[in-house]
Amino acid sequence: MARAVERRLGDRIDAGAVVTQYGYAEKCRHIGIFEASHPVPDVSGLEASRKIVKLAADARKEDLVILLLSGGGSALMPAPAPGISLEHKQSATNSLLRAGAPIEVLNCVRKHLSELKGGNLARKVFPARMSVLLVSDVIGDPLDVIASGPAIGDPTTFLEAKAHLERYRVFQEMPKAIKERIEAGCRNEIPDTPAPGDKIFKRVSHHVVANSKIALRAAYEKAKSMGYNVKAQTHTLSGEASEAGKFIAKDAKRILGNSRKKHSPQCLLYGGETTVKVLGNGVGGRCQELALSFAIEIRGHENICLLAAGTDGRDGPTEAAGGIVDGGTAKTAQNQGLDPNAHLRDNNSHDFLRRLSSCVYTGPSGTNVMDLVILLVNNY
Repeated sequence: MARAVERRLGDRIDAGAVVTQYGYAEKCRHIGIFEASHPVPDVSGLEASRKIVKLAADARKEDLVILLLSGGGSALMPAPAPGISLEHKQSATNSLLRAGAPIEVLNCVRKHLSELKGGNLARKVFPARMSVLLVSDVIGDPLDVIASGPAIGDPTTFLEAKAHLERYRVFQEMPKAIKERIEAGCRNEIPDTPAPGDKIFKRVSHHVVANSKIALRAAYEKAKSMGYNVKAQTHTLSGEASEAGKFIAKDAKRILGNSRKKHSPQCLLYGGETTVKVLGNGVGGRCQELALSFAIEIRGHENICLLAAGTDGRDGPTEAAGGIVDGGTAKTAQNQGLDPNAHLRDNNSHDFLRRLSSCVYTGPSGTNVMDLVILLVNNY
């Protein structure tokens, strides 16, 4: 994104700072590029955030500030609120991830532990003009959720943040400083994040430049050019990854059941992002767990193949983008002494698929529009 802006604006850029995930950096001439950890923030992200804060504070009324946002911005730009440490935010993020909380919940909590999120970056830039260009990694492209909405009014509150932590049963395990801040906010003892309609947002504009729909459209056109009968099933795939795998397996079986009605290879496309509630000792991630669940459900059915992958090139805490399976995957595994059901129960899909050479490795893609699932069925 930074390189694209440089190609357009060149020497008109006075200064800039971008923080991205380790291994994702691109060289720029006018913009400083920093790398940090995702999804759990680290010290490098904290240092990059300080540089961003300084740039924001230096903006003058006549300046145009261009803010480039994509998935991962919440973790990559950690700027803890007063009294909150980076370790506190790491603990909160880890607890919510392990509890299976979706991105909306993570961001609501992080906004109320941050100096920049939930509209607070716009507060620092004001009264300069700001144009926000977004690559959406959230279903429905809600501007207040993408990267925790650093430049838009926050409709969530401290009360909601506490309710989320209690709902996922992690409030009591939060560090003392987090509990005290959340409870103080609930009592209106500290100000909440700036709400929609605040004057600081009058000179801010938002533009979604890429999302799941665009990725699905590209996949649709490619599959069609290859001779498939294509249907984009949904761009809002969500919920537990293993359940999504079962749901998609039903679609595959339904197509096989209608084989006398259709005679061309079928391609079904799904976009969105599932979650995994980690109960076992494995490392996931969500696309690989979806693929493993699917493989179990379609065992023995020939002419079915599924790819599930993160569009950013990384699935959860693994180096794989996702996994590819077919009707013979579960049987092949059993012949090698691997129990697919045991691996699924242990949230250990990565180890399972890796040992079958069924992981997909792409490296960093440079973008993030959630996940893409491609189902191919040949029903001749």
